[in-house]
Amino acid sequence: MQKAIIALMYDFDKTLSPKEMQEYTFIPELGINPEEFWSASNGLAKEYKMDRILAYMYLMISKSNSANKSIRRNDFVNMGKGIEFFPGVEEWFSRINDYGREQGVSIEHYIISSGLKEIIEGSSIKKHFKEIYACEFHYNGSGVADWPLLAVNYTGKTQFLYRINKGVLDVSDDDSINKFIPEDKRRIPFRNMIYIGDGLTDVPCMKLVRSNGGQSIAVYKKKAGVEELLKDNRVNYIVRADYSQGSHLDSLVKTIIAEMALKDKLVKVNQRQLSKIK
Repeated sequence: MQKAIIALMYDFDKTLSPKEMQEYTFIPELGINPEEFWSASNGLAKEYKMDRILAYMYLMISKSNSANKSIRRNDFVNMGKGIEFFPGVEEWFSRINDYGREQGVSIEHYIISSGLKEIIEGSSIKKHFKEIYACEFHYNGSGVADWPLLAVNYTGKTQFLYRINKGVLDVSDDDSINKFIPEDKRRIPFRNMIYIGDGLTDVPCMKLVRSNGGQSIAVYKKKAGVEELLKDNRVNYIVRADYSQGSHLDSLVKTIIAEMALKDKLVKVNQRQLSKIK
């Protein structure tokens, strides 16, 4: 019998890393402070009724050009090396994979982020992800970033849940993702999904996973704000962003995996019985 697959899906900024990824290297190298950059980005979005993600991507290119610092893909990738993580993150993935094997299931990890894929690819944890869904730049003939190739906004994140659910991981494949696939034929059912995010920007994904039988977890540095997500039934749990062995988050995710593994076995027993009747 094929092992069940459980998908753990993560936002990145303020979920795995304590702050926005651009604040580690990109913004300091421009000689401006983060508050100034994000204020300008939000101002652009408001003034031109612009998508906030496109606004920050535009501003990254604009500020780089103004500073005569053309940015190439490798520059972004190298910036990823400077990203810091919450406690335990770098050891988390292998430990959770091992626990999954003990429970008789396979674990897959995915990023669904409004940050930059290129920077994430340069980070020390990139190797652990089956797929990274995040914003990307297009690069001109000289290899310089000149236009957004993919912008992942907050509601747009939900499409990637369906891609993972159906096993259609190629973002350019619109035909397959829109084809009808019976629930019992989908690669990873929603009941086998765990979404981990940090707040309001993850609510569409959190609510979609939760309402379809999966589990959503909001992690935090400070509890103020996330309690409303729990109160409003947008998430299943709120937990401090500590991925260390033995932490509350570690214990919670392992408990969820064990429960999902057991439920999956029961579903398959039911399906085998029904197939005999038919």
